[in-house]
Amino acid sequence: MAEKRSAGLLLHRTAPTGVEVLIGHMGGPFWARRDEAAWSIPKGEYGPDETPEAAALREFEEELGLPAPEGTPVPLGESRQANGKVVTVWALEADLDLAGVVPGTFTMEWPRGSGVHQEFPELDRVAWLPPEQAAVKLVAGQRIFLDRLAAHLKDAGRT
Repeated sequence: MAEKRSAGLLLHRTAPTGVEVLIGHMGGPFWARRDEAAWSIPKGEYGPDETPEAAALREFEEELGLPAPEGTPVPLGESRQANGKVVTVWALEADLDLAGVVPGTFTMEWPRGSGVHQEFPELDRVAWLPPEQAAVKLVAGQRIFLDRLAAHLKDAGRT
């Protein structure tokens, strides 16, 4: 079985209170009642015929309904999540008006075994948060990308 791979784009901006990152709360019934460790960097799976960076840009648009902002993405590397999926993330400095977000959707059988298929948003809300708050909300396997972003900003003399 092929290894599952996912790619995403972590937007960051400088706000009056400091750096903020854009993350989204995962949609669907499994995450509905959770807040901590229930958010994600906008990302999604890709196959062997697509580059990770192209997938990150495509998935950003699919999940948020807006094209990825212009700019040069900075690679933040890979991380293997607890479920075994390898996630690759790029950082991009950009501001985005969240009023224009129209999340993509997915369909799944719910309740399980009912034979009823329902549609749910990929992300049911998005927010700009300081990295310290984002770290509490992100699923554990993605928190490393906040550390890598902080190191990148420090190296660039931005913190």
